[in-house]
Amino acid sequence: MPASAPADRPPALPVTFRPTRTRVVLLTVGAAMFTVVTVIALLLDRLSPPEKISFVFTALLFFGVPALLSRPKVVADDDGVTVVNLTRTRRLAWAEILRVNLRAGDPWVFLDLSDGTSLPVLGIQPGIAKARAIEDARALRVLVETLGTGPEEPGGTRPDEH
Repeated sequence: MPASAPADRPPALPVTFRPTRTRVVLLTVGAAMFTVVTVIALLLDRLSPPEKISFVFTALLFFGVPALLSRPKVVADDDGVTVVNLTRTRRLAWAEILRVNLRAGDPWVFLDLSDGTSLPVLGIQPGIAKARAIEDARALRVLVETLGTGPEEPGGTRPDEH
């Protein structure tokens, strides 16, 4: 969890942003599904050992999906930002990030990059903890403005406009 800092002062680096509540829910559901399927497989006497193993393997797959969904995070350090999404990790220098966007209705933060593209950042999402996501987006915006290319251009969208 990032340390609380005034809105205009960046948090101490390194800092990790992640949807903690969502992660807890996903991992709890995944562990519960794994446990239930495994216990059922072990309690069914009619199943052969290979069938029981296939049930446990299926239970591992049931756990793997929520574990994959709980992976996203954003790690900011002195050199830049590492964005970890579901299956990809991308390292960005501070100068590559032009703007941090979190508009009303957005499922997660988007970074506008210097190459003209936009990068989704699933590590900051307002799903279960909207206030936390807005606070994290503001902190990341302050870091970008402090360590990157400077304040946004007029007319840019900021997380506090949410």
